[in-house]
Amino acid sequence: MTEPAPRPEILRISPYVGGESDVAGVNRVYKLSSNEGAFGVPPGAVAAAKVVAEELFRYPDGSAAALRKAIGARFGLDPARIVCGAGSDDIIYQLCLAYGGAGRDIIMSAHGFSIYQIAGTYAGSQVIKTPERNLTADVDAMLAAVSASTRLVFLANPNNPTGSLLPAAEVRRLRAGLPPEVLLVLDAAYAEYVERPDYDPGAALVDETGNTIMTRTFSKIFGLGGARVGWAYAPAAVIDVLNRVRSPFNVSVAAQAAAIAALAEPGWVEKGRAHNREYRAILAARLVKAGIKVWPSEGNFVLADFATPEKADAANEFLRKRGLIVRGVKGYGLPHCLRITVGLAEEVALVADALDAFMAGAAHG
Repeated sequence: MTEPAPRPEILRISPYVGGESDVAGVNRVYKLSSNEGAFGVPPGAVAAAKVVAEELFRYPDGSAAALRKAIGARFGLDPARIVCGAGSDDIIYQLCLAYGGAGRDIIMSAHGFSIYQIAGTYAGSQVIKTPERNLTADVDAMLAAVSASTRLVFLANPNNPTGSLLPAAEVRRLRAGLPPEVLLVLDAAYAEYVERPDYDPGAALVDETGNTIMTRTFSKIFGLGGARVGWAYAPAAVIDVLNRVRSPFNVSVAAQAAAIAALAEPGWVEKGRAHNREYRAILAARLVKAGIKVWPSEGNFVLADFATPEKADAANEFLRKRGLIVRGVKGYGLPHCLRITVGLAEEVALVADALDAFMAGAAHG
């Protein structure tokens, strides 16, 4: 008896696995597995969502005009060249479906964000992963992979899960080396945490070219991961394409209201950035002191390297038994590492103390 069958490549996709939220048998857990903002939801966003609760029977504004206007005002961008989605993942899927497909290849770095491979394969593209240098995207390797079939290049900058960053000059070199028909997608989900002077999230390059797009999210520093709101800034022609193919009501009434309020929350971004600067350094220093290698990170997380998959698994289990949930990154080709979100001061201290104890036990075990 035959059954409906998807395209063969669909069954080769490994489903995306989000960060865990609880551990069986543990009453209190500390979730440091999904890079959510340390301070939760901005108070103004909570209030705004409550105000529109009675309007949830209405369809949202499909164009998200008020939200696009607020984003444009906050970041100095033309609202007409902004499109919103149910998280930036939504926009990434639409880009892959619109510009990818059979015979239209996609390039990403070896440890780049896994949604690129999932969405690209779903679209029917061949997704090519290029080698990295010190867990950082290698512009020369990416350019070497370009062929007549290449149509999209994805660069998460900073990258998840490694935390690495390409300076603006290297991103420009990548764009300059790509053929004009190749769309460069700069995924700047963690842009608000970056304080390096040699960084640009991508808006300048979008303005200078007709073939670059920048994606952003409200899921990190703005504290709205559960609302699912992302956006992109792109050339007018790309915005036209995305508006043709996106879902007509892809950002809910509550999500739009919360996002507008989050943008206006006084001092929210500055508070989150300052906390991350301080406690990311504290967490990294504590782990290094315990004997764990920590890769440089520009995001709100660190990548802890335990050298072997067995030791990483043991450390992960040790943490879980104490209610500390971090993220294993085997699916990113890094089975020897754990990604740890920079949480509140108490959470940073708890995970650092636990890993101190784990490493002391491992040394004497």
